[in-house]
Amino acid sequence: MAVVVGYAGTDEGRAALGRAVAEAVQRQTSLRVVDTGREPMAPGEIDAELAASGVETEVVPPAVVRDAADEVISAAEGAELVVIGLRRRSAVGKLILGANATRILLESPCPVLTVKPQQ
Repeated sequence: MAVVVGYAGTDEGRAALGRAVAEAVQRQTSLRVVDTGREPMAPGEIDAELAASGVETEVVPPAVVRDAADEVISAAEGAELVVIGLRRRSAVGKLILGANATRILLESPCPVLTVKPQQ
């Protein structure tokens, strides 16, 4: 079992990663970081944070053909929890959660935790 996090180099992605690390530590399990490719991850971008956590980690690079939701859903097979970041939306934007977030929430084979960045 693992905790899976959809990571992008955004405030939402960093918030999700921080919470996913905390969940993996609390659950005493490994962490699978799915690079969604939305904001390309620089080499070594999250290595220090992951090394400091002491959690066994696997980073899944972005796929060329599949989309971010597919990658996260696929990585969640056999996982204990998925963590994704959400951004604040306008009143109209709240009517539409976002295609990837909606798909992950509806199609994930395990519970999904959504995280907003602190302001």
